[in-house]
Amino acid sequence: MAYTAEKAFNLIEAAHKRGRLAHAFLITGDPGSGKSELATKVINLINPPAESGGMNLFGEPEEVETPKLEELEGDLVRIVRPKSKSRRIVVDDIRGLEKSFYVASATGKWKVGVIEHADRMGVGAENAFLKTLEEPPSDCLLLLLSDAPELLLPTILSRCVRLPLMASVGGRLVSESQQELLASLAGLARQGMGKIAHALTLRAEFSALLARRRAEITKINDLALKEETSKYKNTTDGEWLKRREDFYKGHTESEYLGERDRLLEVLIAWLGDVVRQKCSVERLDFPSEKETTAMVAAGNDLSELLQRMDALENLRANLETNVQEQLALEVAFLKAFA
Repeated sequence: MAYTAEKAFNLIEAAHKRGRLAHAFLITGDPGSGKSELATKVINLINPPAESGGMNLFGEPEEVETPKLEELEGDLVRIVRPKSKSRRIVVDDIRGLEKSFYVASATGKWKVGVIEHADRMGVGAENAFLKTLEEPPSDCLLLLLSDAPELLLPTILSRCVRLPLMASVGGRLVSESQQELLASLAGLARQGMGKIAHALTLRAEFSALLARRRAEITKINDLALKEETSKYKNTTDGEWLKRREDFYKGHTESEYLGERDRLLEVLIAWLGDVVRQKCSVERLDFPSEKETTAMVAAGNDLSELLQRMDALENLRANLETNVQEQLALEVAFLKAFA
């Protein structure tokens, strides 16, 4: 079951009030679901910020802006992020987090460790982290944030309270590739939806985005494998290294499929906004594209738009099978946009 970020916070807040706060939470969800924002609210919950007590020029209490997660980093909050060339979390950073938990802090204050992109921990980092996870000091909280929790060790998953978050409305456009796709859809709208050439151009741009993301993902994971091979080749056998190679191949494929799903979701949500505009529904997934989707809605019949939506939904279902990807994309784009 997935929660809104607000519901997840309410659950944590209730547990804290009862004195039953877990020592580790795994907060998961697609980019834009609010993982970092939830972590920030939890930190402010257990370590409430001091009230400013200030007044503005009109004699009214000044509102205190909620800080970003990185602004909370300090003596009480330690944030670990991927930062090696391979975008992995290294073991030294995890050990540094563990040491920080044993440094004395003010009475009544919590030590918090936040691990962003926790699925990016290498083997050594995961094993080091297990020690902290199994024997955490009192008044310490661990918040793991991850887009791909399935890549974490089962022993880590079993020791965390999992809070999967729903994608937030309007929060899907968080990556460069998703924004590029939205720009391509706007270009299609200007040219006029319903022409084969325009539909094939959009399909080519979609495929190019996928190819670029696969290359980026592959490069990162190849570097990670290279680092592990260099570090452990003299202390382990070839069979272990072969398993790590298979792991990174699987990791690459998993990340690529996740990126493909997110880009497809942009297409479906955008066309869904067109249908909502046709039906005079105010709530839109992409309100910034209101004029564009309204223009497309005005030029198409509702029954035709619903057929186009069906084509994209069928594409999503087909991509979960062994269908040839590029052929499935071409057929679906012709049905949905030509």
